[in-house]
Amino acid sequence: MSESGSKNPGPRQSGQYDKILRENLEVTLPVFIKEVLGIEVAESEELPDDIQHTKERKPDALKKITTVSGETFLLHIEFQVEDEGEMVFRMVEYYIMLMRRYHLPVRQYVIFLRDKKPLMAKYLHTERLKFSYDLLEISSMNYRLFLNAANPEVKMLAILADFANNDSYSVVKEIVEDIRGGEESDFAESRYFKQLRIFVQLRRSIEPQFERVMEAVSKFFKEERDFLFRRGESKGMEKGLEKKSYEVVANLIREFHFSDEQAAKAAGTSVEFAREVRASLDKA
Repeated sequence: MSESGSKNPGPRQSGQYDKILRENLEVTLPVFIKEVLGIEVAESEELPDDIQHTKERKPDALKKITTVSGETFLLHIEFQVEDEGEMVFRMVEYYIMLMRRYHLPVRQYVIFLRDKKPLMAKYLHTERLKFSYDLLEISSMNYRLFLNAANPEVKMLAILADFANNDSYSVVKEIVEDIRGGEESDFAESRYFKQLRIFVQLRRSIEPQFERVMEAVSKFFKEERDFLFRRGESKGMEKGLEKKSYEVVANLIREFHFSDEQAAKAAGTSVEFAREVRASLDKA
């Protein structure tokens, strides 16, 4: 994934996005190729990702593709976080090096991951060179394209996509529930949750909704849980903790249809307390 010199998000955060995308690439790439790019693959061959001639480049994704219609070409995809002014020059460098090495047609795509309009140039036209690549925005793709996939690695990309005028809290809740998939393990401690939370940083506008959903659907985040317990140890705060626990258990029962046992386990309360919450909700 390409990085710019911008201080936002910075090399460390960009490295986090890059690590997640590379870890999940073999699962997510087929969805991008078929559903986003519309390429029907008959045969796909992995190619070395080091392109060395005068300098070294490492594409995010590089495949030799043969389509069902018999067309063969190199598919090069870059995932981009920052609106990088030099991107067109990077892409033309890739293009020339790939053409020189493989002597095949090259199709290039940059997939922009932030929820803003990228301004980076897609064309380089000089007196002797005319070059372009395709720039795609994940924020313009319908979130269901990713959420309907079978794998959590693909589903989590829905958090970056277009919510299609739906209520953002409802969509975030749907995405988290679908990724969680009814597992009894602590989702807040899982790899998928940690990766999803990093992706949410690319879409700051939905962070409050994400935090609300996670508070309801999973056990407390460890840091929040520790804070609440420390707060509860002080006299006079027990009622505040009990009220917080009530709200969490009520959300789990009302919105996520947890059993008393599941709600108690997720919220760190007793089953008896969860039963009392359910009884109060039934009376309401």
